[in-house]
Amino acid sequence: METPASGPASEAAAAAPKPAPKPQNPALRMLGLPNIKLKLPSRNWMIFLTVTGSFIGALVYDRREKKKIQEKWANMVAHLADEPLRTTEARRKVTVFLSAPPGDSMRNARDHFRDYVKPILVSGALDYEVVEGRREGDLRAAVASRIRRKRELAGESGPLPEPDLQTADFETKLRHIRATTGVHDEPETKGDLVLGRHAWKEYIRGIHEGWLGPLIDPASLQPAVVEDSTPKEPLLSDTPDQISTEEPPKDEKKEAEKPAEKPKPSGPPASYLLPSAYNTHQISPIAPTEFDGSAPVAFPHILGFLNIPIRMYRFLNRRHLADKVGEQVAAAVLASSIRPYADSTHSSESDFSSITQSQPQNSTSDESSPSSDASTSEQQFVLQEEEKDWHKSAYKQPTDPAEIREEREWTDPMTIDPRISSRMRRFVLSPDELARSQRIAEGKEWVIGKEKPVHVPVWKSLWAAYGWGEEENARSKVIIGNLDGEDGE
Repeated sequence: METPASGPASEAAAAAPKPAPKPQNPALRMLGLPNIKLKLPSRNWMIFLTVTGSFIGALVYDRREKKKIQEKWANMVAHLADEPLRTTEARRKVTVFLSAPPGDSMRNARDHFRDYVKPILVSGALDYEVVEGRREGDLRAAVASRIRRKRELAGESGPLPEPDLQTADFETKLRHIRATTGVHDEPETKGDLVLGRHAWKEYIRGIHEGWLGPLIDPASLQPAVVEDSTPKEPLLSDTPDQISTEEPPKDEKKEAEKPAEKPKPSGPPASYLLPSAYNTHQISPIAPTEFDGSAPVAFPHILGFLNIPIRMYRFLNRRHLADKVGEQVAAAVLASSIRPYADSTHSSESDFSSITQSQPQNSTSDESSPSSDASTSEQQFVLQEEEKDWHKSAYKQPTDPAEIREEREWTDPMTIDPRISSRMRRFVLSPDELARSQRIAEGKEWVIGKEKPVHVPVWKSLWAAYGWGEEENARSKVIIGNLDGEDGE
């Protein structure tokens, strides 16, 4: 039985026809694309797009700011590349010390150097030499060996014999060629760049060992223990029947037939001088009153699954690291301001006073020098905040007897001798240079001696290069001077 209509409103709604759907674009229909209607995405899609969009936006912003900061420090030192050199001068060379971070491989150190340090060195047209250490102690041995070689060339151990160029190494041949042709280094301080706290501790150990230690390995001077190599004759008893005539078992034969295993690679060379013996040795007589400047460069590195939030934060804030590293490297490239490392005995209002804090939890010994009672040097606290990020394997004692060493450069407390620390110098930027870097960041200044190019939008440069644009600033022009030396055209 049909029910009557409830009212005029329901009758009008039933009588009103529904609007016809909007026809789809024929081109899209022939391509097989659906008729998509514009509407807000669902709740789940909104959450996904918000999270991914925020992350991508933060990443793009950070990389863009990082590029600007690196360009700032590159422009800060770019004028050095235009300075002329004589034909008999070699460009200033700095030494970069790299070491694999604790618990990780050498690749991370190389990537850090390539991303943050190398662009500034290239912009300043500086020559550089990279010294790598794959294991703990390699850098210490390399630094000490370089200093001992310098002492030998200076004649500390007596006049050196004339080298045989046919069998000499590349360094000796190069030194001979430069001496005969009259090529010499640029009259500027060289300097060292040390990446990371772990490399810095080895660098300090190597400097002490090189300038305070002997030129010859003390282990080679000790008399060798001669073992009795005479074969022992078997003891014959009264009755010859007691002599064993049994053949050795087959298992022993197989073990004897096995080839000898290759020896495992040994660790770095043993130290010529331990920190506990610093005060018993005299410094080399050829040691300069001031060493070449050094610049410790930040290299934060953290591992571990539970540290993923910290790693993500650092991944999205690379611009701050680029600014910090850029300032340290630019100071070494310019080399216009060098100061001695601070000491607690005479420093009051300095940066050193703010970093003399408590030692990390893993350090159990006193960091004071054996030659001074209460003196604390700035070198002991440089980049100290990186130690808390080291992997726990750096503090683990090796179980293999062949890997057990008398000292551990990374975890042992730093011992500083005042005779060495007073000669060390650190590259810094002067207040005028810091103000100039700020003006470069604001766009008020550019490379010294050059005009800042006019900014051209991307679309305009593409239009001038590939279209019919005639914008003068967008086209590269070759400017030829007045070749005839006359006025006019």
